[in-house]
Amino acid sequence: MMARQPFDLAAHAQRSQNGPCFICELIAGNPAYAHHVIARDDRHIAFLSKYPTQPGYALVCPLRHCEDLAEDVSPEDYLALQAVVHRLARALKQVFDAERIYVLSLGSQQGNSHLHFHVVPLPRGVPYAQQQYHALMAEHGVLTIPDAEMAATAAQIAAVYRQIDGSG
Repeated sequence: MMARQPFDLAAHAQRSQNGPCFICELIAGNPAYAHHVIARDDRHIAFLSKYPTQPGYALVCPLRHCEDLAEDVSPEDYLALQAVVHRLARALKQVFDAERIYVLSLGSQQGNSHLHFHVVPLPRGVPYAQQQYHALMAEHGVLTIPDAEMAATAAQIAAVYRQIDGSG
């Protein structure tokens, strides 16, 4: 079992609501917002979460800043985005031999507004009471994973991601 550290939700909310868009800053190359990138194409980016609650916790986003799935994203763009989510889910399933892959979109106009999907492998053997939302909630602490290990994990996922046929 990996070590967890408490997560400062109040500070995270403050940054999310009052700071710049962390996804746009990551895409722009701002080192203060660097994440371990798994894959990037001309329309999307996938990267590891800085605050993972599970090993391999990743996010997938359009490169273009858009906030509303229903109004800002065409059906074609949505399907392309979901193809990246699906391909990443397949890679995570292989790398982590996950029991399940959780996929959800969070954020709002009030904070973390850039459309993004969380793609999270659930390890096998996690007791039911610690699955689902419990497994995703930073309130239960975030994993302390050294930077070198995060980089190696991103590279490992990326290698599998590249081998997977993107057509489904």
